[in-house]
Amino acid sequence: QVQLVESGGGLAQPGGSLRLSCVASGFTFSSAPMSWYRQTPGKERELVAVITSAGGSTNYADSVKGRFIISRNQYENTVYLQMNNLKPEDTAVYYCNALLGPRDYWGQGTQVTVSS
Repeated sequence: QVQLVESGGGLAQPGGSLRLSCVASGFTFSSAPMSWYRQTPGKERELVAVITSAGGSTNYADSVKGRFIISRNQYENTVYLQMNNLKPEDTAVYYCNALLGPRDYWGQGTQVTVSS
């Protein structure tokens, strides 16, 4: 079965960095576009970054452009989100997403808190 397992969340100071990882299994990783989303209480889940199946193209929410980088390692079935110059408004639960045909699959989420 499809599994997405995120890690790397935690507490960071404003201006700091974190790197999130998502290890995928149960499907052909190299065939799937992968994304990172985030959600705060009372708000809808929002798209943060997306990378195409081959990794040749990426796209970002305006709020994270120039600060976050999404990448993937096809050999390790892993997608990453490098988060730099973190701001308090980046505080959220971050979710890994795989788009397989018409269906979305989600990880369990990892909490990121940005605070001094």
